Amino acid sequence: MTAPDGDYVPSPHEMVRNQVAEYEASGGRLNLSPRARLPVVIVTMRGRKTGKIRKIAVMRVEHAGGYAIVGSVGGGPRHPSWYYNLIAEPAGLWLQDGPTPFRICVRELAGAERAIWWERAVLAYPPYASYQDRTTRTIPVFLATPAA
Repeated sequence: MTAPDGDYVPSPHEMVRNQVAEYEASGGRLNLSPRARLPVVIVTMRGRKTGKIRKIAVMRVEHAGGYAIVGSVGGGPRHPSWYYNLIAEPAGLWLQDGPTPFRICVRELAGAERAIWWERAVLAYPPYASYQDRTTRTIPVFLATPAA
């Protein structure tokens, strides 16, 4: 099973664009973030306005087959633009953790469930804690699970 067809629009952010290209060209073997040197996964979605394929690299936070997708933007004041794509089409997504992408559904977490996954995210990538300290917004955490 492969990711959806359509026009792919690479990220306007050079680091993300290069990271996705390197990850995919390596068949999922080159999966370390350039700065942190920790594993990432690729999330593929459709743009809510354009319908074009978008891809992002996010830190790998996996537990029991589920993945956290954290919208930190380094503690910036606004949610990442892709946040709104996930909200708009939570079932039309793909995740790649290794050589083969698979379909996922996501939902934004809240309350105790968010707290559990936030803790897992901080364990996987400790800078998330300082990112939350830098911003007044609550950094969103989505849970991605394989689609039925």
